[in-house]
Amino acid sequence: MTESFSHLRVNADRMLAAFNQLASIGATGDGGVSRVTFSEAHIAARKWFRNEIENSELEFRMDGAGNHSAFLNCGIKDAPTLLFGSHLDSVPNGGRFDGALGVMAAFEVLRTIKENRINLKLNLEAIDFTDEEGTHIGLLGSSALAGHLDENQLQNPSGGREKLASGMTRARLSDESMLSAARSKESLVGYLELHIEQGKRLERAGIDIGIVSAIVGYGSYHLSFIGRADHAGSISMEDRLDAGQGASAFTLTVRETVMRDFPNCVANVGKMDFVPGVSNIVPARVDLLLEFRSPDENQLFQLDTALIKLAQAAAEQFSLELLFEPFNKHVPNLMSEDFQKLFKGSCDALGLSSVVLASGALHDAQSLVDLCPIGMIFVPSVGGASHAPREFTKWDDCVNGANVLLQTVLQLAHL
Repeated sequence: MTESFSHLRVNADRMLAAFNQLASIGATGDGGVSRVTFSEAHIAARKWFRNEIENSELEFRMDGAGNHSAFLNCGIKDAPTLLFGSHLDSVPNGGRFDGALGVMAAFEVLRTIKENRINLKLNLEAIDFTDEEGTHIGLLGSSALAGHLDENQLQNPSGGREKLASGMTRARLSDESMLSAARSKESLVGYLELHIEQGKRLERAGIDIGIVSAIVGYGSYHLSFIGRADHAGSISMEDRLDAGQGASAFTLTVRETVMRDFPNCVANVGKMDFVPGVSNIVPARVDLLLEFRSPDENQLFQLDTALIKLAQAAAEQFSLELLFEPFNKHVPNLMSEDFQKLFKGSCDALGLSSVVLASGALHDAQSLVDLCPIGMIFVPSVGGASHAPREFTKWDDCVNGANVLLQTVLQLAHL
């Protein structure tokens, strides 16, 4: 009869001590952290993580993309690996919990399993992925591991090639090493990730754990409303071809339409550039960036169509020309139904409430969707805050998430 470890829990005090030590690296003094990828603080955090791994007598591993891992070998020849973790990098002046909680919880799960000498049928690996936040290339480490990273991305990163190259040099990485990090489908049985919700749904509902069903798909456009420049003092309001009016009307109708017709979706106009951009000339042109997200592929297509129709209507209303160009589209990534059921069983066994929901933010898990089954859980975010120093999750909620992760890993990996 298989021995049950349903009673097993993580060491909450040990996990908190490690979390606080990590939070002190790159601390900004206002409760947040700044550990942008390959910065001194980021490299120091990874050095600290490596020391913690080795001091725990776990095997330390680093691949060609700089992904750092704690590895526990099951002792079975050619056994595949169950991967779980998140990332230690942050946005500039970000929060302590985003990414870091997932890594520290995964590390604590590994330590708990090791010290209890549990017989395993799978290798276990707690991983810290490189550059999830996109300082250089979004989801860089997980994309490299999944074999999706290519030479063009490395030559044209968002932060500039020189910045990436100098960062890789500091981290002792290279283009060649980055492209060598890909793993085979046979080597992995799945990837699990614990993360803060970065929203208010769990907190508002008073629910302990969110079981993620999908990571939303998204699309984005460059749009340009083109009118005519005129003297802002001498041209009458009715005679203007004001690009600013069309762009502004569009922005307002985006909000109204999404809230009314697409309640599970979001859309955002994140940037507007007025040309010529002075107070005494009617705007001749407004360039804007639009992004929209949905957890359902068909709904994403419908939202895309609806938003372009709104832009066309706004342009027509103000007698403007409209130019639009898509520049990024990605379908939703679905979580493994089997992993969702295992998470639900773990929550029930631990006496924790749970709800199935979609992730509106992007995560490393989506990089691995065609490499292995993926699963994610959320813990509540106080006030929904994230990517800011006020980001906070109650420690009891962090521990709950870690214990759900532990019990789910045990269901998958225990002999």
